[in-house]
Amino acid sequence: GITLDVSDGEFFTLLGPSGCGKTTTLRMIAGFEQPTSGTIELQGRDVTNLPPYERDVNTVFQSYALFPHLSIFENVAFGLRVKPRATRPSDAEIQTKVNALLDLVQVGQFGNRYPSQLSGGQQQRVALARALAIEPRVLLLDEPFEGLSDPDRESLQEDLHAIWQETGKTIVLAARNAADVVPLATRVIELSP
Repeated sequence: GITLDVSDGEFFTLLGPSGCGKTTTLRMIAGFEQPTSGTIELQGRDVTNLPPYERDVNTVFQSYALFPHLSIFENVAFGLRVKPRATRPSDAEIQTKVNALLDLVQVGQFGNRYPSQLSGGQQQRVALARALAIEPRVLLLDEPFEGLSDPDRESLQEDLHAIWQETGKTIVLAARNAADVVPLATRVIELSP
């Protein structure tokens, strides 16, 4: 069992070893898995039985989950292009927004490339830009520092902190290594297996 209360605008971290339930918790918040009991509320609204697309949440998976056949630009634009016609931005608005997001995560020069042409750290940044594109209220990050080189890790930490301060988003991050998250988090909860 787990009971969490994450404040609006908080940079909240779930810390613990593999197998302790960090990813499962994120997947339940996102709506990809159902809890066996209890509820999930977002801003006081019970979303336990709502599908992922009806929650104001987006997830950056540890595997990045980028579309290999789409350019970096189109990976980030994807969520905007599939919005219902009534709420879909114009092509010009998508162009402006995607370019701004790619610049924000420092991969603006790679818009025409494909995921296989980028390093792991660069792919992680693209996944972050894609998650931010649809402007979720809550951003879930599943072990974003795993597999990154030390320079990429430090750079991504700085960027995440800057993005959090700039956007005011609620961020829930899962991590194994305290050194990755203690400088970032407003609060850290440690889970044990």
